Amino acid sequence: MLTLTHVFDVALVAYLLALILGSVNLFAPRRLLRSLATAGLTLGVVALTVYIGWRWLEANRAPFSNMFESLVLFAWTLSLVYVVLLLRGKIPSALTPTTALLALLMLVYASAFLSSEIQPLMPALRSNWLTFHVTTVLIGYGSFAVAFLAATGYLIVSRAASQAGPESRELCEAIMSKTISFGFLFLVVGIAMGAVWANVAWGTYWSWDPKETWSLITALIYAVFLHGRYLRNWSGRRMAWIAVIGFISVLITYVGVNYLMKGLHSYAS
Repeated sequence: MLTLTHVFDVALVAYLLALILGSVNLFAPRRLLRSLATAGLTLGVVALTVYIGWRWLEANRAPFSNMFESLVLFAWTLSLVYVVLLLRGKIPSALTPTTALLALLMLVYASAFLSSEIQPLMPALRSNWLTFHVTTVLIGYGSFAVAFLAATGYLIVSRAASQAGPESRELCEAIMSKTISFGFLFLVVGIAMGAVWANVAWGTYWSWDPKETWSLITALIYAVFLHGRYLRNWSGRRMAWIAVIGFISVLITYVGVNYLMKGLHSYAS
């Protein structure tokens, strides 16, 4: 009988295949390998979509309330944004293995070190605002992760950036601009929804909780990127480094605050 665990395992295998086939395609390019790697990544997205929907039905709530569920959603948003851009021809397939690797690492960590047990929510978390807040923020994070991959490729090892000439570098810059613009919109909307939820649950829109503070820092970093890109005509390595720094701030907000700092968003306690 098919279970949630089986669906999760399908996602793991799909991302692993995308990683392997995409990596082989980097060194021995073949259309078939590229197509199979894309199919593997797409299957991973579909499997996670089924997993999230199924878990939602079983829990009778949005499955976004703990670190396990959050990581699954993060892996899903990252790979979904990438697959949509890839299928629309807006992003190079050279980023497929790194996208698959990031998603796979999130899922492996979640399954190996975190409990997947469905647990009841505390009263303050039983709100549709939580669903909207977490979903929009993590869509933003997924977009920023794709921008980070493009920026890293531009700076260091991406075949698209370092081996294929100026055209691919321009493509990486375009990817950074589009995904950061998209992600920034969702992050700002998510922060606003979180403020509304906080006011409903705790009677205040903003309390300078560590995660609130770091979310604001992250938004400001990406605001600098957008200001430089669209108003100052910045380009090249400067923009790539801002995208990298922005994603480091995302990781601090997402991981560091959850485990190392005390606050309403912390899992440390």
